[in-house]
Amino acid sequence: MNEVTQLIEAASRGDRQAAAALLPLVYDELRRLAAQKLAHERPGQTLEATALVHEAFLRMIGPESSAAAPEASFANRRHFYAAAAEAMRRILIDQARRKRRHKRGGSWQRTDLDLDLLPAPSSGDHLLALDEALKKLAEKHPQKAKLVELRFFAGLTGEQAAEVLGISPSSADRQWVYARAWLRRELALGESACS
Repeated sequence: MNEVTQLIEAASRGDRQAAAALLPLVYDELRRLAAQKLAHERPGQTLEATALVHEAFLRMIGPESSAAAPEASFANRRHFYAAAAEAMRRILIDQARRKRRHKRGGSWQRTDLDLDLLPAPSSGDHLLALDEALKKLAEKHPQKAKLVELRFFAGLTGEQAAEVLGISPSSADRQWVYARAWLRRELALGESACS
């Protein structure tokens, strides 16, 4: 068993020193995944990869001053990275919801000073629609939904996501094709319902 796996297990049992020692070992990988996800966000994004990693880690392990968070129980390294993907997803969804609030401008969109340019659609709206569709997919196909989270929100490759899920890369590829098609259809149905 390698050092990261041992620290994950110790942190799951509430060992605060293990949690503190774990972050430097997984930080670079989590930051790379967060940076990949944020690279697809709209320009002007206020959340940076470093902040996303720190917030996700705090949600997973909990602040050093408190007891271990209830969700800080990880079976293994794969489970830890799956939990990191879920935490990043929740943070991005929460941020999209905050931006839609009335006091933050609600449905208003920022526009450039050049009046000839049309405003770009809000990525927050698309992210919220994707979250709703992903919840529906998870009801029918939880593993396919988890695969989408790992690939889209955590930025893992198909092979990395297959390893985290404990399935073969070819099975992950088939599930990825299915999940993308299912989500496209669901998102298109949602857009036509809004029209």
